[in-house]
Amino acid sequence: MANQPQQCESTAVSLYVALELSAQEWLLTITTALSARRLRVRVAPSAWRTLAAVFERAKRQLDVPVDTPVRSCYEAGREAFWPHRCLTQLGIRNVVVDSSSIEVNRRARQAKTDRLDGEHLVGQLIRYWRGDRTVWRVVQVPSREQEDARQGSRGLTAVQEARTRYRNQLQGLLTTHGVVGRVRLDARFPERLARTVDWAGESLPPGVRERLLQTWRLLQAVDTERATARRAERAAARPPAAGTVPTPVQCLAQLRGVAARSATILTTELFCRDLRNRREVGALTGLVPTPYRSGTLVRERGVAPGGIAAVRRVAVDLAWGWIRYQPTSTLTQWYHRRFGHGGAVARRMGIVAVARKLIIALWRYVTQGILPEGALLKG
Repeated sequence: MANQPQQCESTAVSLYVALELSAQEWLLTITTALSARRLRVRVAPSAWRTLAAVFERAKRQLDVPVDTPVRSCYEAGREAFWPHRCLTQLGIRNVVVDSSSIEVNRRARQAKTDRLDGEHLVGQLIRYWRGDRTVWRVVQVPSREQEDARQGSRGLTAVQEARTRYRNQLQGLLTTHGVVGRVRLDARFPERLARTVDWAGESLPPGVRERLLQTWRLLQAVDTERATARRAERAAARPPAAGTVPTPVQCLAQLRGVAARSATILTTELFCRDLRNRREVGALTGLVPTPYRSGTLVRERGVAPGGIAAVRRVAVDLAWGWIRYQPTSTLTQWYHRRFGHGGAVARRMGIVAVARKLIIALWRYVTQGILPEGALLKG
């Protein structure tokens, strides 16, 4: 997520609409000014085609010209970006708001309803279009092609998580019934299960065996999908043919210590965005410091918990691999000089710094063609 500054426009005559989205209905809070009358309209999500008629009726009720521009907003959530594309298709200037950046009351207990949320959101929308760009953070909406390109990588991540879950279920169920040692979960698992005994030397009960085989069959299906997805991902990261322009994934995969999986996640989740500087890259990675300075009190609270979790995990893994496979890199030598002689805690702190610097260097490599200083390519 990133703040996308836009030109401040005149708000003399505008219709402001805040949408509270839910599975059953959308609540529209409509007004023309901070102190003006509010209209509240409820529509079904499937009735988005009627929004144009709703806005025309609201203009008549609020006594504004028919050609009054409409400005809308909603919080990023489960619906993602299709409401934004729908509103844009109707000729409406819409912004998708990062919900974690919205101002909230700091009192411990307060009322919360869709009506109050709509009131609060439409007031901030008016402030935003009047030029207060600090009122919230606006989400950068990807194109349909960019959003579709992420599905393969995210699907493989979901399959890997399911694989880990099923394997843990199998080993946990075996341990629960007193099976000593780990049982290999390969294609011969049914044969091994028939010979497996519990702590008393007795065969496992039939209900337990049936549940284990059921989970094992699910694991086999997940393993098949995982293998297929990994082959496709590795094929996309192979070096290009002579005379062809390499893709960002292929560029990253040519570096030592960067696997196809890491290159795919960085390209589809981070480098495909319109990032303007290294600060935006670091913020999306989530590896930026959060200092606390108030009067004479100075404290460092660690890295910010924001950013894209998948990119942050890949960044830390890449940093450890970079130290190992890129010994001549300037970044590796800086790490050894600064943190190499410290303890385990110092090295872990240093690897976070390496991760942030490395992601910025890789971003420059993909977007500007600047190879990280001292980095080596694969043979």
